[in-house]
Amino acid sequence: MANGYAGGDCRTNKRVAVVGGGLVGALQACSLAKRGFSVDLYEARDDIRLLEHVPGRSINLALSVRGRAALRMVDVEEEVVSTGIKMPSRLIHDLDGSTKALPYGTSDQYILSVDRRKLNESLLTTAEANPKVKIHFSHKLKKIHLEKGEAVFQDASNNEVVVSADVFFGCDGAYSAMRSQMMRTNHMNFNQTYIPHGYMELNMPPTEDGKHRMPTNHLHIWPRDEFMMIALPNQGGSFTVTLFMPFHNFDEVHAGGEKAVLEFFNTYFPDSVPLLGEEGLVDTFMKSKGLPMVSVKCNPYHYKDKAVIMGDAAHAMVPFYGQGMNCGLEDCVVMSELMDIYNNDFSKVLPAYTVHRNPDAEAMCDLAVYNYTEMRHLVNSRYFLFRKKVDNLLHWLMPNSYVPLYTMVTFSRRRYHEVIKKKRRQDKFVDGGLAVLAAMPLVAIAIAARHHMLDYTKIASLFGSIEGLRLPWE
Repeated sequence: MANGYAGGDCRTNKRVAVVGGGLVGALQACSLAKRGFSVDLYEARDDIRLLEHVPGRSINLALSVRGRAALRMVDVEEEVVSTGIKMPSRLIHDLDGSTKALPYGTSDQYILSVDRRKLNESLLTTAEANPKVKIHFSHKLKKIHLEKGEAVFQDASNNEVVVSADVFFGCDGAYSAMRSQMMRTNHMNFNQTYIPHGYMELNMPPTEDGKHRMPTNHLHIWPRDEFMMIALPNQGGSFTVTLFMPFHNFDEVHAGGEKAVLEFFNTYFPDSVPLLGEEGLVDTFMKSKGLPMVSVKCNPYHYKDKAVIMGDAAHAMVPFYGQGMNCGLEDCVVMSELMDIYNNDFSKVLPAYTVHRNPDAEAMCDLAVYNYTEMRHLVNSRYFLFRKKVDNLLHWLMPNSYVPLYTMVTFSRRRYHEVIKKKRRQDKFVDGGLAVLAAMPLVAIAIAARHHMLDYTKIASLFGSIEGLRLPWE
């Protein structure tokens, strides 16, 4: 697909409304305005640029190729990348305090730790700078009449505000009001799944001289099978630390009080305690609770040529592949590419968007759940580490034919559902090859025995000696 702004019958006389001023909504407003549309952006919150503290999530964001392509589309990539922190590898923290780095890919491949609030502010400012965009803060969607092209918002004074638009773009998050309204009119299939694990954010402050307390250019992971902790570096020397574990574990630690908090962290994350600081750790943990994570799938994403949902509103995912933001921002690129193809004809663009994007978004939701198992458990497996080396070797030997899963997801724009298909083909190839290699010694022994090159009693004793043997990666 092309990634420009086509000429011809552009139909930009239509007035469009974007519901939700988060990352995806602000970017979509920028993209539409750049095409020449008049855009009204409605955000339920106050202007975050004017707030000292922004309520809600502050989970760090890992920006990669898909998200960068979207930012490049509206000319803000360079600004965002300049303040990000490069992370070319995971740094695994073992229980004994030792660490090992696992590169994400080749030496020039990395993800970027970026600040959610700063990124959102940058996109809002970029949108606002375009005279085609008008932003309405403190406007909460209450009702929408899709056929009439009307929506009712509630403003900061609790007054109802009725607005009109030719097309509505719903970018208002996992608990989308826009999606809920569309489900009243549309025959939309909808699935919402909460995983039995929650998350809690902790803070690792900088040193007295403003430095990071751990190596900076890594995504730090403490994998502990049933739960894990991660840390992403921030500008200014701090780390945002996130603990993921089953809700019943959060409840057990809370019930035990401050002493139980320290016992838990000293047992499972001992090297983190002096870095987090006992007092701050206990205070934050006891004042917080495990927060839920939800996965959302639905279909279709559009209603005729009147409305469409994007980002988390269409496909919220758990945050274990670092693709929630990247996938949402890529939605805007896909939408733009389809608008190029169909000359901004929304009667064609919106149905095509559902058909094109739904299989990819649902595939990514599934991959995100899988990666939680990998991050908290499999990275401790010798076989997992062995397979990583095999994948990297094959990628080095056949860079165009064999590509590791993480590389396809994070460092390319290959469609997500095609990534899964390619991974399955590659797994069959590798597993078959490893099975052949494992069988070769036994085949050699059998051939030698058949030709009386080995004494049968020696063969029997050989098998007896290896009966309890396990390969290093098992």
